[in-house]
Amino acid sequence: MNEKQPQIITSAQMRAMEATAIGTGSVTGLELMERAGTGLVTAILAAWPELARPGTAPRAVILCGPGNNGGDGFVVARQLRKRGWRVALYLYGGAEHLPPDARANHDRWCKIGRVNPLPAKPDFGTPDLIVDALFGIGLSRPLTGFDTIFAAISRTQAPVLSVDLPSGRDADARPDTMDWPTAPTSLVVTFHALKPAHAHLRARGVPVIVVPLGL
Repeated sequence: MNEKQPQIITSAQMRAMEATAIGTGSVTGLELMERAGTGLVTAILAAWPELARPGTAPRAVILCGPGNNGGDGFVVARQLRKRGWRVALYLYGGAEHLPPDARANHDRWCKIGRVNPLPAKPDFGTPDLIVDALFGIGLSRPLTGFDTIFAAISRTQAPVLSVDLPSGRDADARPDTMDWPTAPTSLVVTFHALKPAHAHLRARGVPVIVVPLGL
């Protein structure tokens, strides 16, 4: 019996599905973002169960970008903080440029934690986990100026969870066709269905988990 092949959709199809669900009133953007964040936290605790042991206070570095991918990162930060984690959150860009749902979750986080600007040459110390929520499926151009940030992530030697994609990857392109730097990753968590780049990442041994959003 042949195994069922996983569904693969493009980034444009994914955005259209989300827009349709929101437009018909079946779900709000904030609800989708909360579901995504909850799924990410569940994946973190399943992948690294040692970080969920009672009495521990793991340290997470959350890197948030200027779009809704960053909004997912704010949800993760808030949920981990409520679980007793120590969270250092860095934002690339200004809060005033965030989309409405991401800005709402930025403001929710600000009630319990601090937002640090992401420097060009950061030092993240020795965290137990890094969450890369800088850029997701909306990126289709080369990133410039992020080499030192990606190098700083690598220097920590901490596991890295990528939200949707390792930052810098094009969701619709083969990884081996890209000749610009991308963020390191240990685990990729995407939503609803695989995108074309995920199939190629899996083929190269990168674990990719799909979290349903109820679409």
